[in-house]
Amino acid sequence: MEETKGICDPENGSSSYGGKPPNPLSFSSSSSAAIYRQSFDGDRFLSPCNKRSLVRHPSLVKTKVSDISVENDFTLEKKNKSEFEFVPAMRSGAWSDIGSRSSMEDAYLCLDNFMDSFGLKNSEEGPSAFYGVFDGHGGKHAADFACHHIPRYIVEDQEFPSEINKVISSAFLQTDTAFSEACALDGSLSSGTTALAAILFGRSLVVANAGDCRAVLSRQGKAIEMSKDHKPMSSKERRRIEASGGSVYDGYLNGQLNVARALGDFHMEGMKKKKDGSNGGPLIAEPEIMSTKLTEEDEFLIIGCDGVWDVFMSQNAVDFARRRLQEHNDPVMCSKELVEEALKRKSGDNVTAVVVCLQSQPPPNLVAPRLRVQRSFSAEGLKDLQSYLDSLGC
Repeated sequence: MEETKGICDPENGSSSYGGKPPNPLSFSSSSSAAIYRQSFDGDRFLSPCNKRSLVRHPSLVKTKVSDISVENDFTLEKKNKSEFEFVPAMRSGAWSDIGSRSSMEDAYLCLDNFMDSFGLKNSEEGPSAFYGVFDGHGGKHAADFACHHIPRYIVEDQEFPSEINKVISSAFLQTDTAFSEACALDGSLSSGTTALAAILFGRSLVVANAGDCRAVLSRQGKAIEMSKDHKPMSSKERRRIEASGGSVYDGYLNGQLNVARALGDFHMEGMKKKKDGSNGGPLIAEPEIMSTKLTEEDEFLIIGCDGVWDVFMSQNAVDFARRRLQEHNDPVMCSKELVEEALKRKSGDNVTAVVVCLQSQPPPNLVAPRLRVQRSFSAEGLKDLQSYLDSLGC
């Protein structure tokens, strides 16, 4: 078995400036049962993948994109020539810190050339890229498993990249199913993870999220949230949880978990299955999807685990990162500074941030237009002036 060191390895200072990452599809497999055979290097889960076994998840066969998938249209009204000529210039960096926790359970992945990293030819004009953040809980195995498998399931889907929304949703669900089977073989893997994946093809940015990681786009300095936090207290998530037989107690799903969507957690009773043992429990792995067409006004993307967003508002993070990029234009340094600032603000979790620059130049200074101020006297002011002039005998 060939190793894939560096693909999902959350070493500090990871950057897209280095050499091309190893080909994750270079594994060999003698049988479909080998898909879930465990092999570890440190605490990273490595698994061979038999391409013939990658079948569309049953919930997505002959169906439209998920009813809960959302597509937000941030397209600008101005369809000028320069917009259509814009091609993102991808540069990325990432930083991760254990913070105040006793162990690191986050994982991340940065591939500025997604297709080339898997030995595939890019059929789209412009860049192709994949970025992911995976925030584990109850151990790191689920985060490492998702980091390794989600991009593989995406590129090996026959409908990739033409049906990207459907493909990403299927990849999340297939990864969840595969991890369930892996845990059935080895109970020590039992854990869970939230997951956020951002894919860019040409000018199209697609973000899939399950959990409370977040992606925020800077558009001329304005924060555009490209994902929604899936918290049990969210009115939409709470309705879905209660409809599936679950409950929300003190902000926690079934009083145990503070996210409403996650991969894994099969060891937690009443989460992925209902109390009677049937499928369809309150905790789901299906991602919510948002997409947009990038323009020359889009500057950079921030992806972070909840350890970042516990202490940063989205606009606050964009303002902070924008100032740093104006100083040094380095996504690695910027991600490091975001993490360090989160720790200074007393984030109590593992902290991971990925910064993706979409332009080769640093963000420009924003100059507020000067408003023409019209000055006039009020009627009372004119009356006072007339009284003053009369007193002078004018």
